[in-house]
Amino acid sequence: MGLLDGILGHGSTVDPKELEKRLNGVLIDGEQVQLAFKLIRDFFVFTQYRIIMVDIQGMTGSKVDYVSIPFKAVTRFSVETAGTFDLDAELKIWVSGTDQPIQKTLKKGTDVRAIQRALASGVLR
Repeated sequence: MGLLDGILGHGSTVDPKELEKRLNGVLIDGEQVQLAFKLIRDFFVFTQYRIIMVDIQGMTGSKVDYVSIPFKAVTRFSVETAGTFDLDAELKIWVSGTDQPIQKTLKKGTDVRAIQRALASGVLR
């Protein structure tokens, strides 16, 4: 992932094993990262129970905001694949109690079908 992609908010897939240390103490017993992608320093993580948005703040990155969205709170979602001229894919997640969706732009080549499966399996259980 290039710096320009990160600045523009384009996410790329991350190996879930890389996040084990970062999420130590955040995940509950038996919870596993199924899919993750990052935007510069921030992460968007899917587990079998929830979506965790990790916002690394400040210059040193020592302050971290973890936002958990249980799948039961997701009312709908949209995953748009990249096209010929529009090279980015888009993810939108609507959470109950909010009017506007959480929106993330993903780099071309990001496995949007895996994101679709992770959301569908979490929401439809």
